[in-house]
Amino acid sequence: MSKLFEPTSLIGMNLSNRFVRSATWEGLATTDGAVTPKLIDRMVELAKGGVGLIITSHTYISKEGQGTPWQLGIYKDELIQGLKKLTTAVHENGGKIILQLAHAGNYAEESLTQQPPLVVSNFEGLAETERKEITQDEIEKLIKSYATAAERAKRAGFDGVQIHSAHGYLLSQFLSPVFNKRQDEYGGSIDNRSRIHLEIYQSVRKVVGENFPILIKMNCGDFVENGLNIKESIQVAKLVATARFNAIELSGGFIKTGKLSPSPSRPGINSQDKEAYFQKYAHKIKNEIAIPLILVGGMRSFKIAERIILEGTADYISMSRPFIREPDLINRWQSGDRRKAKCISDNLCFNPGFEGKGVYCVTKEREAERKTAL
Repeated sequence: MSKLFEPTSLIGMNLSNRFVRSATWEGLATTDGAVTPKLIDRMVELAKGGVGLIITSHTYISKEGQGTPWQLGIYKDELIQGLKKLTTAVHENGGKIILQLAHAGNYAEESLTQQPPLVVSNFEGLAETERKEITQDEIEKLIKSYATAAERAKRAGFDGVQIHSAHGYLLSQFLSPVFNKRQDEYGGSIDNRSRIHLEIYQSVRKVVGENFPILIKMNCGDFVENGLNIKESIQVAKLVATARFNAIELSGGFIKTGKLSPSPSRPGINSQDKEAYFQKYAHKIKNEIAIPLILVGGMRSFKIAERIILEGTADYISMSRPFIREPDLINRWQSGDRRKAKCISDNLCFNPGFEGKGVYCVTKEREAERKTAL
């Protein structure tokens, strides 16, 4: 049996294999962030498809932190009932699911929040529209919001939570010198820029208890001039590992930098040499930490995924776009069909999400239409 299909455990969360569905915005929640039957069906497909651990899409912890339309929310108690239906359905189909806690910060969508985006530092050139720099009091409020959201997640039946600190969202902005120009204890050195993450961890841990998994998603680098680099990322990883986060999911880049930075979801992954584009950074970080490392970024081939695990570069393989095309990919691989994922990395899947149709594989749909026409 391949090591990829070995059962593992994260502080009592038993996983059937080493495959993780990385948090993916589905665009299937209601306008106020509530669960819908379509969203439940999407998560159940992943559980039935053999994914060892499902991570929900970026879920906003407070109203001002919403970044995309039809985004899942965890900012009020009224959302718990729907989330319970989701976790129950996943568990009934043999899956494990954790909730990603997020705040969009500078990337918050003002048309949705009805207020200026909250930012780590407000400086000339940051944005063309109004921004609000977060105050000390608001930092304390933010930390409490993460804890309250985590407590709701536990009440809703999730198997754990993940703190989203990647891709230029608010906590990523604290880490990045590109965004963080603060002169107080949250700015300057990498220890200071990491401070809020450790304070959030302690606040969350108090409300969820010692045996509830708390993961973090972070950048190995921002890949922009004067951004977070691998040297500082290693320091951050060591800090969060020492703080006793239960695992790190490693990604990189910003979601909204245009040509300045490669997207976390890079297009054109059409050969094995283009896959696993963060693996060299993962290897460096893995050597410095004693907690599990989850690697995301361009995984398409079973052979590449298996090599990463066997070489000790990472402990888990995380994928996003391949599961949009093939939610049953892991079952296919486990059955012996080891052909690469059918995803062609054209990134067309996100367009329907902004049209209110939910994220899905447009290419697969077009291929089916062509076959029908023939």
